[in-house]
Amino acid sequence: MMRGFSFWKMGVPSVMVLPLLIVVFAGVYYVYNEVMRFMSKSMVRNKVVVITDAVSGMGNECARLFHEGGARLVLCGPSWDKLESLYDSLCSGSDPSKTFTPKLVLLDFSDMENISDVITEIGECYGCVDVLICNSSMKVKAPVQNLSLEMDKTVMDVNYFGPITLAKGILPSMIMRRTGQFVLVNSIQGKLALPFRTCYAASKHAVQAFFDCLRAEVEEYGISVSTISHTFINAVAENGAPSKTPPTNPLWAYISSKLNTHGVSPSSLAHEIVRTVNRQNREVLLAHPMPWVALYIRSLLPSFFFAVVAAGVKDGAMDEQLK
Repeated sequence: MMRGFSFWKMGVPSVMVLPLLIVVFAGVYYVYNEVMRFMSKSMVRNKVVVITDAVSGMGNECARLFHEGGARLVLCGPSWDKLESLYDSLCSGSDPSKTFTPKLVLLDFSDMENISDVITEIGECYGCVDVLICNSSMKVKAPVQNLSLEMDKTVMDVNYFGPITLAKGILPSMIMRRTGQFVLVNSIQGKLALPFRTCYAASKHAVQAFFDCLRAEVEEYGISVSTISHTFINAVAENGAPSKTPPTNPLWAYISSKLNTHGVSPSSLAHEIVRTVNRQNREVLLAHPMPWVALYIRSLLPSFFFAVVAAGVKDGAMDEQLK
């Protein structure tokens, strides 16, 4: 007993404490991730999930995750060739006993005349919709004086009128069944407006407000509304694109460096969408600390925020740095 006691007093076990803790926590974290991954697949199984822009990079990742989880997918997009290519990639190698064959629907929010036919076609795929993921988006970057009113209207159709028209068309069946979920995949510029994004930021603010209002209105019917506000999708950085010329303004140089080195990958965003569907989170902000700080500064110190943004425009760097 004394020998064992002296062993502990010698400090040998204390050397092993940190490695042991790391191993234990790593094991717990691994088990937690495995359990959550299993639950994610089981919770979406048999659910009818509609993805409005499945042919985008993030839409592809999202479709793959839901397909592997056993969801009954309705894949929408403006290109039939890309939809068929996605269909082939999902079906090749998949287990028919565990997955469902996706349905394909041609959907282009810039063509609002046919949206009613699209709503009918989506409803006829499986007879109902459990989850509607609105991830379609059109981004335009230009000085306001260079944008025509027609371009403003097109952006509003794709980013605002299209998603809300589709949501309104699907809503009655959800109310009748007293279940369902809307997921809006929105930009952080739905909360934080920046230069050279006039119509884009306006459309994102508008659609954010619509789904925030909708959330309160449909809660009594057992319908949930989730919004995911993310920073720019950093697909270019993953491909090793060359860095751009740094700005001369020191303050904006620091901010833009943070914006450039941090983004959200299509895969990370797709996984967050799956988690949001499973947990039915009302609001998710997928961003690194800089946008969080900017949001607080915009609310608490608006004059300072406007001065920093204006300095970025005058420096000429913001036009290149913002994504």
